[in-house]
Amino acid sequence: MVAASEAVGLLRTEADGTLVGGRPRMPAQYQVTDPEEVAVETYVSGLEVPWAVEFAADGRLFVTERRGRIRVARDGTLDPVPWAELGEVRVGGEGGLMGLALHPEFDREPWVYVCYTYFDGGVANRITRIREREGRGAEEQVLLDGIPGARNHNGCRLKFGPDGKLYSTHGEIFARELAQDLESLGGKILRLNPDGSVPDDNPFGPESPVYSYGHRNPQGLAFHPESGDLYATEHGPSRELFGLRAYDEVNVIVAGGNYGWPRAVGAPRDAAFVDPILTYPDSPVPPGGATFYGSGLIPEWTGNFFFTALGARHLQRVVLDGEGRVVAIERLFQEAAFRGVFGRLRDVIEGPDGALYVATSNRDGRGTPAPDDDRILRVAPRSSTVEIRP
Repeated sequence: MVAASEAVGLLRTEADGTLVGGRPRMPAQYQVTDPEEVAVETYVSGLEVPWAVEFAADGRLFVTERRGRIRVARDGTLDPVPWAELGEVRVGGEGGLMGLALHPEFDREPWVYVCYTYFDGGVANRITRIREREGRGAEEQVLLDGIPGARNHNGCRLKFGPDGKLYSTHGEIFARELAQDLESLGGKILRLNPDGSVPDDNPFGPESPVYSYGHRNPQGLAFHPESGDLYATEHGPSRELFGLRAYDEVNVIVAGGNYGWPRAVGAPRDAAFVDPILTYPDSPVPPGGATFYGSGLIPEWTGNFFFTALGARHLQRVVLDGEGRVVAIERLFQEAAFRGVFGRLRDVIEGPDGALYVATSNRDGRGTPAPDDDRILRVAPRSSTVEIRP
C-alpha cells in the first residue's frame, strides 16, 4: 500500500519561477496482484509493440503496431495479413505508428484514423485517415501534418468525443517551451472535425486546432460516460527540470486550459494553471491509454476510470465519486514496485462484450517479453464465457 496524502498546494518556487506543487488530496493506493473478481486470458498474441486498440461495431478489433502495421482480429483470431501497412512510418525510440480511432459511424463512414511519426527533412508527426475497401485499408488522406516529432514525447493518442470531434494528444518532444507556445502544436491536445478541418468553436478560434496546452507528454484520453468530461493521462518530468522526476498526472481537460508544463509541476493551486486531479510525485507510473468502464459485466468496476502503466507495470483502477473526486485507487496485476504480472501495459478499452481489453508493450525495447508477447489481454469475470459478437 502507498500512503495517502493531503493537498498541500505550492511547495516552492524555483529560481526561474517554476512552481512546484504537491499532490491533490488522494487516498492510499492498494496493490492487488490477482483481483478476485476477474480472470485474465490472452485474446490475441504474437503482436509487435501494439500501441492502440479499438473495436468496430461488427466485432473486429483494430490494432496499431508501432512498426507501421494496422492489424485486425475477430473472435480472438488475428488476420495474418495486415489491414494496412504504412510505408512512410519512421520507427525509432517512442516514434512510429501510434494512435488509432475509428469514425463514430464506421459502418457508414469506414475511416480509420491514425497518428504516426514520419521523416520529411526532419522528424515530425501527422494525423491521417484510411478508408476501408473490401476489408482492407485502401485510401489514405493526410488531415494534419508538420506536428513536432522526435525520438521521444510524441504523444499521438486519438479519441473521438461525444461531440463527434477528433481529439489528439501531442508531446513537447523534450523542447519543453513548445508546450506554452500557442503557435506550436507540441505539448497540446488538439480538436478537429472528422475531415481534418478546425471546429468553429475551438477555444483559440477557427484557425487553431489547439484545445488545451501546457502538456509534457499526454498519453491517454477517455470521456466520462455521464458528464462527457475529457480525462487525460500525462507523463511527468524525468529529471530534465531541476532534477524533478515522477509527477505523472491525470487531468480533466477544459477548453483553453493551461496545464502548466514547464511553468508548474504538481498541483500548486495557482489560478493561471489547471491542477491535475491526480499526480504521483513519489514514484513514476508513467501512464498510457485510458478508459471509463461502463458495463455491468464486472459490477464492482462499473463507472471506474482505468489507465495502463508502462514503467510501473500495472493497470490502475481509479474510483471517483459523483463529483469527480478520487476516493479509491488500486494497482491491479502488480507484484511489486515496477514488477507486474503482464509487464508493461500500453492501452486499455472496454469491449462490446463488457470485458476490458489491455495491450501489453513488452517488445518496445524497455520490457522483458514473454514468448507470446506482445498480447491483447481480456479481463472479465471469472465465470464469464461471453464471446465477442457484433
